[in-house]
Amino acid sequence: MSVSQEEEQQQDPMTMFLYALKAPETKRQWPGRLKIFFDFLKLDGITIEEKAKEFMIKARQRPQWAQDILMKFIAFQIERASRNEISETTISNYYKATKLFCEMNDLSLSWKRIRRGLPQGRKAANDRAPTLEEIQKLVEYPDRRIKPIIYTMTSSGIRIGAWDYLRWKHVIPITNGLGEVIAAKLTIYPGDREEYYAFITPEAYNALKEWMDFRAGYGEKITGESWVMRDIWQTTNIDYGAKLGLATCPKRLKSSGIKRLIERALWEQGLRQPLTRGVKRHEWKAAHGFRKFYKSRTEQVMRPINVEITMGHDIGISASYYKPTEHEVLEDYFKAVDLLTINSDKVILQKQVTELKEKSKDSEYIIKAKLQEKENQIDALIKKQEQFELLIQSLIDSGQLKPTINR
Repeated sequence: MSVSQEEEQQQDPMTMFLYALKAPETKRQWPGRLKIFFDFLKLDGITIEEKAKEFMIKARQRPQWAQDILMKFIAFQIERASRNEISETTISNYYKATKLFCEMNDLSLSWKRIRRGLPQGRKAANDRAPTLEEIQKLVEYPDRRIKPIIYTMTSSGIRIGAWDYLRWKHVIPITNGLGEVIAAKLTIYPGDREEYYAFITPEAYNALKEWMDFRAGYGEKITGESWVMRDIWQTTNIDYGAKLGLATCPKRLKSSGIKRLIERALWEQGLRQPLTRGVKRHEWKAAHGFRKFYKSRTEQVMRPINVEITMGHDIGISASYYKPTEHEVLEDYFKAVDLLTINSDKVILQKQVTELKEKSKDSEYIIKAKLQEKENQIDALIKKQEQFELLIQSLIDSGQLKPTINR
């Protein structure tokens, strides 16, 4: 590496760190975890880029200081974990982000020694998926966006970060021969190397479509480039409002905003209560819980490997051999639609109405067929009567039969 390249790298260490982040979720979370470490050091600078530069200048001059301060940071986080302020797994996440930052900027520390102080943490979280009843209560929250958000997440299993990429063109309805929507395809992380596809239920698509139509009704120009989730706007006295917050001036609602909206709805709907002493986390996570709901429901009826594909998971070496078409995965997904439908009572009622209509049509066809059959029989009898009368008349005319005169 030339001197100028080295100087450039030292001037912008965050660029090297971000270069190593590939998955969209990693790009979203890891800079924030690194910032927590920088804030602990009380470095100069306002932005994370400025703090990163300040840290690298000190660390290159005094590598032992960097190692010692990182150990102090971990010890401080362990104390927080003992007070149930954070989980032990969170400490490992801070360590991973900091280690990657240092490695990408060629800062060598004794990672083996530092790692010895890390708590083991749990291999798997013991939080559960939300119940159907809890989700039904959640979507009653009076915000038009909550239903399309929750229905989409529970029926597709997408991560909260997927909303940062989702535009209306990435939601493609799938119809049957009658033109009825039976599912919809989502393109997740479009244009990224982590891009994959998922599906949502008719219920979720209809909720999204109603949301987009509602926006269009207030003057927003909806195109394929429109963000699926946006800010809310003033719907009364709009003549007196500012341009900001109007339907015609949409502002994308980021995943962080969507998460805050979900958390606010959870508290308002009574689905969140203050944690009791000694309890570190709620029974189910605000956003990731919907992903668990999807996985637990779909695995009851779908092939597990297809569930992993629709969740964007790496299926390992199986990816080299198992290559189902989208149609094959969709056919498997259809088996789970009822299990992923939240307002199932409404769906069942709609199905019953449809079945009654079909039965009514069948009965109507049968009645019409029977009536037509009777009409055909009557027509046949009339024709036979006419033929008989013609035969009698011909016999009379030929003298072979004398007419009978009633006296």
